[in-house]
Amino acid sequence: MAGISRRDVLKSGGAFLAAAGFAPASALAQEARFFRIATGPTESGYFTVGTLISSVVSSPPGARDCARGGSCGVPGLIAVAQTTAGSVANVEAIAAQRFESGLCQADIAYWAFHGTGPYRRQGAVKNLRAIANLYPETMHVVARDNSGIREIRHLRGKRVSLGEKESGTLVTARAILQSLGIGERDLRVQNLKPGEAADALREGKLDAFFEMTGAPSTTIVDLAKDIDIRLVPIAGQNASRLRAAFPFFTESTIPAKLYRNVDDTPSLNIGALWLVAADVDEKIVYGLTRALWHPNNRKALDAGNPFGKLIRQQTAVDGVALQLHSGAALYYFEAGIIR
Repeated sequence: MAGISRRDVLKSGGAFLAAAGFAPASALAQEARFFRIATGPTESGYFTVGTLISSVVSSPPGARDCARGGSCGVPGLIAVAQTTAGSVANVEAIAAQRFESGLCQADIAYWAFHGTGPYRRQGAVKNLRAIANLYPETMHVVARDNSGIREIRHLRGKRVSLGEKESGTLVTARAILQSLGIGERDLRVQNLKPGEAADALREGKLDAFFEMTGAPSTTIVDLAKDIDIRLVPIAGQNASRLRAAFPFFTESTIPAKLYRNVDDTPSLNIGALWLVAADVDEKIVYGLTRALWHPNNRKALDAGNPFGKLIRQQTAVDGVALQLHSGAALYYFEAGIIR
C-alpha cells in the first residue's frame, strides 16, 4: 500500500481518535446530509455497484438503528449514485468539486493522482483520495465471431469502439493499443457507450468494441444471446509487454460459458476504486468506510449483483497506488488492515 504509514494515520486522525473515535449517531443525524457518488452509464457495472454502495452506506434521519435491525450506514447521510461517462469524468468531477466521490479504474486514478500518463500535460489531481479497492475489472475486447478478428493486431482497418469519451475504457484501450504498436489511425474508431457499441455490433455496423468492466458484463451477456461473438485474447508477449509498461495490470482469465459459446479467454484486470475528495470530513469518510465493511451489510453486498460478492475487506487496499483518505486510513488501521 503506497503512501500510507501508521505515522500518517495518527498524524491526521489522532485528534479524531482522542475525541472518541467516531461521532455519536445523534451528532450526525440532526439533519440530512446528501453525499454523491459518481458512477458510469446506466447500463454499466459502475452504476449498479454505485447504487448498491449508496444503499448500504446511507442511514436517513429517522431510520431505525443498526443495532435494532435497521440501516448500518452513516447516521443522517443519504448517498446518491449518479450516472456519468465513467472514470475520467468522475476524476474531473471530484477535482472540480461537483461530486464528493466516484468510482474509478485504478490505472486512471494512479495517473491522475501522480500527474503521469494521460494527465502529464494537465498535471496531478491533488485532491484525490481513496476509500477502497472494490473489485477487479477485466478488459473485454468483443468481436463478431465471423469478423476474422482473432488477435488484437487483427483490429487494424476494422470499425472499433474504444469506449465513450471521458470513460476509463477509452484511456485503457488507447494504452493497450499504443503498447502493441497500433495507432488510432490504424482503426476506424468510434466512441460509443457500452450499450450503443453492443447494438452497433448486433446490427453489423461495428466489428469490435472494448469494455472495461467486471465479469460478467450484462451488456455482453445480452449481446451473446442474440449473435455469435468472441472475446479477443490479451495473452503471451502482448500481456507481458503491457504488464511491464503498466504494473497495475494483472493477468486474468474470463471463464468459459460466462458468455454464450465463448471459451476461456486470457485478459487483464484492473481494480475498481472508490475515490473521494480530500476535503470531505474525515468523520464522514470513516463512517462510510465502516459502513461499507459492516458485517450486517455483507448480505446486501452478496445479493446486490455479481460484483457485490467480490467486494471484500481483505482486498480493500490492494492495488491502491494513491493516498487513502485519512478517515478511511484510520478505519483500516483500527481494523488491522494497515499497520
